[in-house]
Amino acid sequence: MSETFTPALLEMHGAHIGALRDTSLTVVEDVSWSVAPGEFWVVAGQQHSGKSDLLMHAAGLMAPLRGSCRLFGCETNNSDTSHIDGRLRVGFVFAGGKLFNQMTVAENVALPLCYQKNLAAAEAAQVVAALLELLGLAPFADMTPANLAANWRLRAALARALVLKPELLVLDNPLGGLGGRHRQWLLDFLDQLWRGHKWFGGRPMTLVVTTDDLLPWHGGPRKFALLADRKFFLLGAWREVESSGEPHLKELLAELAGATM
Repeated sequence: MSETFTPALLEMHGAHIGALRDTSLTVVEDVSWSVAPGEFWVVAGQQHSGKSDLLMHAAGLMAPLRGSCRLFGCETNNSDTSHIDGRLRVGFVFAGGKLFNQMTVAENVALPLCYQKNLAAAEAAQVVAALLELLGLAPFADMTPANLAANWRLRAALARALVLKPELLVLDNPLGGLGGRHRQWLLDFLDQLWRGHKWFGGRPMTLVVTTDDLLPWHGGPRKFALLADRKFFLLGAWREVESSGEPHLKELLAELAGATM
């Protein structure tokens, strides 16, 4: 009996990653990477290693300077619009949230439903209310992001990314600046999404996150990669992380060891 082939959600082959602030500048070279449905990837790197730029390409928001990037089977080339439908199957949580401060939390979360699904205001409000309740945001629905603590702004940004029930969820340094309680809540919630949350029909969600702190992500059946010196290193499971001889990774692990002493 032949095995059923499941195509990758995201594929990069020899991709040169351009910088968001200067799209002619290569920040990561020759990325070859495949993300299969149901995987949970953690991409680690120091600040300014290109993590945010890599995620912009992974979500189809930027095209590589060289090489190829395919999202849901379509090339993410700026001259071709065939990949736009694939973008709508991706939820993106930007570092810091990047919410619209002139709008309430509920209005921010409703934006994808109104602009991409063309839902009526009443119908969108019902979906948003249920999602805010799920994420503990219901008390803040009518507040603007400027009046929320960073912990809750990040959670509101997550709600906005989830409202279309994406197949691939991409989060840029989601634990950065979170307090201990909110950090643990997010780790637990992301694991529920990855395993299949009932609010999303029990369908396992594919996740890609970046981090400059490996400690919270250690263990578990996640896959790991490293960005350093403009290179992308595939590491594998946590045991490969611990046994890796990559010097930049050793620096990160040394920092973690110091933090736990």
